[in-house]
Amino acid sequence: MIISKRHVTSIKYFNELEKLSLAEAIQKLTIKYDNLFETSFPYSAGMHQAPVNAGDHPEWHWHMHFYPPLLRSATVKKFMVGYEMLANPQRDITPEFAAKKLRELPSEHYKSLTTK
Repeated sequence: MIISKRHVTSIKYFNELEKLSLAEAIQKLTIKYDNLFETSFPYSAGMHQAPVNAGDHPEWHWHMHFYPPLLRSATVKKFMVGYEMLANPQRDITPEFAAKKLRELPSEHYKSLTTK
């Protein structure tokens, strides 16, 4: 998950630096996903913003979810849909374990590391 540090309800309120930071965060995260199993890592992602057709929603905080289907290996896929997308019991690893694994991976793409 990516969450804006500054409270904004929509990506349209990001300043130029925040847009650049978001692009860098997405790049860094998707490279780490690829590096996890050294494969092109498929995922679904969604940005959650305040509703646009029901007035102002100052309580809303912009965030982005990533839903990777590869949880344990490059050969075991779990495509989540509907209620499963945010349900921890559907996952076979904990968020803490996944975060630790991703933090330990290099930030440079594995393909560029093997060509040097």
